[in-house]
Order: sequence, then C-alpha cells, then structure tokens
Amino acid sequence: MKFFIDTANLDDIAEAQALGVLDGVTTNPSLMAKEGITGAENILAHYTKICDIVDGDVSAEVISTDFEGMVKEGEALAALHPQIVVKLPLIADGIKACKYFSDKGIRTNVTLVFSAGQALLAAKAGATYVSPFIGRLDDISTDGLNLIAEIRQIYDNYGFETQILAASVRHTMHLIDCAKLGSDVMTGPLSSIKGLLKHPLTDIGLAKFLEDYKKGN
Repeated sequence: MKFFIDTANLDDIAEAQALGVLDGVTTNPSLMAKEGITGAENILAHYTKICDIVDGDVSAEVISTDFEGMVKEGEALAALHPQIVVKLPLIADGIKACKYFSDKGIRTNVTLVFSAGQALLAAKAGATYVSPFIGRLDDISTDGLNLIAEIRQIYDNYGFETQILAASVRHTMHLIDCAKLGSDVMTGPLSSIKGLLKHPLTDIGLAKFLEDYKKGN
C-alpha cells in the first residue's frame, strides 16, 4: 500500500519523507490556499518545491471545468516535472480529458469520486489513479469504506490497472481499514500516518527495557 500525504505544507511533506515511508503527495486548491499559496505562478512554483522534497508522484489539480481548459492546464502541469500527475474532476469533460491524457501517456488522478459507477468510468478512460473520498461520505452518514470495497471488486473483476487512491482519509483507522480492503494508495494528513506508530504497550515495553538497562549500569 502506498502512503501519500494530502497537504501543501512543505514541513509536513519533509517530515513524512524523512520517516522513510512516503510514496507521494496529493494537493488541491484548498490546501494551497491554506498555506497562503495563491496565483498561478506561485502555485506552479510550489508544485516544483514539493517535487524537490518527495521521491514519488505529486498530484497537481486543474481548475478548469471544460475539456480545452483542462488539456491546456494539464499539459502545462505535466511539463513542470516528471513526478507530476494531472488531477482531474469526475465530470464529463474530466473523463474526456482523462482519456486524452491517457492516450498521450500523461498520468492522471481522477478526483471527487463518490460512487462505484464514477470509478468505473475513470478506469475505462485510463486513469492512473481514482480518488474516492471516504471521509466526506462518512460525513453524510454513508459508508465510505464500502465504496472502496465496491471499486476493488469491480477493478479486480475486469483487471483494470487504475489504482484506488483512498482520499479524504481522516485518521489512522481509516488507513488500516483501507489497507484491509485492498486500496492501492491512501492519502491523508501526516497524523494519520504517524498514528500507526502509537501503541501503549510499545511505550510501556520501551520504558521497561530502559529502566532495566539502567539498573545494570
């Protein structure tokens, strides 16, 4: 399972990279704005900074909602750095753009996916990644994890190579559950990854080892 971090914060990305388990980064306009990154030139420059930190894929989102605009933006994003994956919304023109980029050998991440049918369309269009938003489904009393299971079954039935990128992961148990269900990738905050480190018995055991060591010295 690949671990992506969902942020535009360079410090968090660097910390996750230093941990040695980071496989990539996802971003969006909201995350950029949260870091005070606005304006096309600044956003493009920030993507390059992210690519300089992380070794893996970096999803960079288009803001156009029409096919021509997505193609223009996506080609510019893909030209920025070999690690860039063009992030497209799951709308009709987004699917058209996904097919266009797939035919051109440009990798894509189809985002804002909330149903198995949408995920099937993205796979048919040749998406590299599909991003179902499990946390946002949970927010409206719908089982986000069930969506991961449905997509996994459909993709396995037909041998689709599109990778399931579980997005809107809120916490560590989301991450574990996605791993159990066979999600190829998860993306969430740094805390969801660091939460895997935590167990009270680990802390108690380490404290005991250190205590016993000191007794003998």
